[in-house]
Amino acid sequence: MQISDLPYPDPGVPDARSGPRFLLWLGRNQLRGQLKSLAWGLLHFGSVAGLPYGVGYAVQAVVDGSGSGLATAGGLIVLLGVAIALGDTMLHRSAVTNWITAAARVQQLLARKAASLGAALTRRVAAGEVVAVSTGDVEKIGWFVEALSRFAAAALTVVLVCVSLVIYQPALGVVVAIGMPVLALAVLPLLPRATRRADQQREKAGRATELASDTVAGLRVLRGIGGEELFLDRYRRASQEVRRAAVRSARMWSLISAVQVLLPGLLLIVIVWYGVHLAREGRITVGELVTIYSAVMILNYPLRHFEEIAMAYSFSRPSAQRAARVLALRRVTEPAGGLRDAPAPTGDLYDPATGVLAPAGLLTAVVCGDPDLAGRLADRLGGHAASAGDGGEKPQPSVLLGGVPLDELPLGVARTAVLVQDKDPVLLSGTLAELLDVPSDGSVPPEEALAAAQCTDVLDALTQASLDDDPMSARITERGRSLSGGQRQRLALARSLVAAPEALVLDEPTSAVDSHTEARIAQGVRALRHGRTTVVLTSSPLVLDRADRVVFVYEGEVAAVGEHRELVRTEPRYRAVVTRETDEETATGPALESEIEIDMEETA
Repeated sequence: MQISDLPYPDPGVPDARSGPRFLLWLGRNQLRGQLKSLAWGLLHFGSVAGLPYGVGYAVQAVVDGSGSGLATAGGLIVLLGVAIALGDTMLHRSAVTNWITAAARVQQLLARKAASLGAALTRRVAAGEVVAVSTGDVEKIGWFVEALSRFAAAALTVVLVCVSLVIYQPALGVVVAIGMPVLALAVLPLLPRATRRADQQREKAGRATELASDTVAGLRVLRGIGGEELFLDRYRRASQEVRRAAVRSARMWSLISAVQVLLPGLLLIVIVWYGVHLAREGRITVGELVTIYSAVMILNYPLRHFEEIAMAYSFSRPSAQRAARVLALRRVTEPAGGLRDAPAPTGDLYDPATGVLAPAGLLTAVVCGDPDLAGRLADRLGGHAASAGDGGEKPQPSVLLGGVPLDELPLGVARTAVLVQDKDPVLLSGTLAELLDVPSDGSVPPEEALAAAQCTDVLDALTQASLDDDPMSARITERGRSLSGGQRQRLALARSLVAAPEALVLDEPTSAVDSHTEARIAQGVRALRHGRTTVVLTSSPLVLDRADRVVFVYEGEVAAVGEHRELVRTEPRYRAVVTRETDEETATGPALESEIEIDMEETA
């Protein structure tokens, strides 16, 4: 795979059981690139290691007064210099290619996982962690993959040089062959502590990133309550913890670097002392002594890659672990028979786990006694339920659309059939026209969707802030931060209405708007979605009163079904949820019925 061929047609199915397994999987999938980098690395390091022989041969030729020997040594050194330059250039090229292709593969896998899980991703993994994995962690994973082949080439070079020196000059070669493994393994006792400190640094950095992401996301609210200084102080403390952890980690790596400088120096002292002793006895020539001395000096260069691979692994292992944790998340448990290849089904939307039924073509409102259940139910109705591998949750039967399990449909088909609008929808930056340019059948024009979502004041605000009188060309800032919560909510609702899915699931779509606007939105959605299946999870009486049917879910199961006014009279638990009444008021519920009906009629 070359950089020009990216992105991958298929990044593959990762082994996400652990961080090391994920790194091993990446290495296997880039075997060709790793072998190419290894070959160029052997040429480069081998040529570097061959220089001492040329230098020693030249020194011996000068001692012997041999002109032809000196010319041969000069030619050999020139040839090795060319090989060093070529090998280094191609090694760098192939190693960087491995780094970029590995990073691209990981980013494609993360993007595919994000697209598969949708809004459920940030419910299972903190948004800050997803950002950290897709940015800094990807770089560290790529660093390890890139350094692996260079380390392998350096290690093979060290072994070959030691064997060659033993054959070339056994007396000194044995000393080098014994000393080099000691140098390479001397830092191993320090690596566990260095790795732990690196893990602590990465963990603290991840928490700081999450805190910064959450603070920025809620900055508008924080300013409204005067709490930005409190959160900024928290981030300052978190960043100082990251700094202290980084310093502690750097101390260990500086100690490892010092050991790798000190021990080769001691080995050189031993080599020189023993070599001079052998030369005085006439057991080796001056050229052989220079050759072995130069070889030990040169071997410090490939030995540095032992330190690099240790650092790369210690930093990439926790990064790979986080990436594997994200990639291990699954949307659903795929059936043994595989996914169906069928068009988007139509019909009733039914959840066997709770008993919620949304008949085709009707507006069904769902009231949950547990507010947290509403979000989970919205996920289930959209086919985003957690599988058995996500946090140990027990798998539940698939939601059915027209009798067809959503879990058995390809992801694209399932999302075409059922669209879920999250309780806190996200608006991307761009023009309003770009925001509403979503896949749809074209049956709902943007103008009608905006009118149904009561976006008139939003359009006026966007037009005033724009240089163009056309509101569709007005720009929306990142995540719609220049708009109020209610304005963002209505624009997101308009976007969902334009998509015109077969089944639309709305989770608290009017929680941030006033009661009069809420009533008009409910009427507009009812009229625009006439003949299509719509599910609204809400506890607002104004929305519930305009639903064709209301389903009350209590303790995870359907407890009552009917019209809103009927349930207010006959179901005390339902009345307690939608009117927020206290236990004392529950007993006087019938006396409140007329007041509730009058309030709804006045609002309408």
